[in-house]
Amino acid sequence: MASQCSSVDSRATLGGVGSINSTPASARIESYEGVEKKCISDVRRTFCLFVTFDLLFITLLWIIELNVNGGIQEELKKEVLEYDYHKSFFDIFVLAAFRFTVLILAYAVCRLRHWWAIAITTAITSAFLIAKVIISKLLSQGAFGYLLPIISFILVWIETWFLDFKVLPQEANDENRYLTIQNIAERAPLVHPGPISDGQFYSPPDSVADSDEELDDKHDLEKPIV
Repeated sequence: MASQCSSVDSRATLGGVGSINSTPASARIESYEGVEKKCISDVRRTFCLFVTFDLLFITLLWIIELNVNGGIQEELKKEVLEYDYHKSFFDIFVLAAFRFTVLILAYAVCRLRHWWAIAITTAITSAFLIAKVIISKLLSQGAFGYLLPIISFILVWIETWFLDFKVLPQEANDENRYLTIQNIAERAPLVHPGPISDGQFYSPPDSVADSDEELDDKHDLEKPIV
């Protein structure tokens, strides 16, 4: 009876140890593997949405500017077909489309983990806008002459800040945390709970049952023979 109780207790203890050692590490690894299997991380998705907002907002402002100055068809003809660097806003729209294409290809399609792509778009956009404001005559064309260059300049630097200080560091921290947990799980001794046979647990030779039997035999030998 004592051996059976000890075997049951030992099974429960080993099962509990196995679950304690394996469950937390495996659950964490599975959670991080689920994140890794995603097409794109949440913070990177937010960055791509902001890049899309950049293009749509600049496009909306340009369409409003076309309507304010006369009509869309006539102004499109003047600014696109009869393009003039000193007076047209079409190049600012093209610059926004260029940023959108490069950044989406680099950070959404290719999932690049470096800042060189946004550094190129930010440098080109900043240099072009500064040169356009200095050389062209946009400031004499009303509010949109100020609005479109300033907003484009602000948006491109917000994109750079967000990628450099939010997207890349957070993804690097998530990857390092995943590798750390994986290394700990590989180094930790794993006790796999499984069926344990009764043969693994046995009573010692000098058990109570054996001692009782020996005493009975001794009493039988000591009885006088009639």
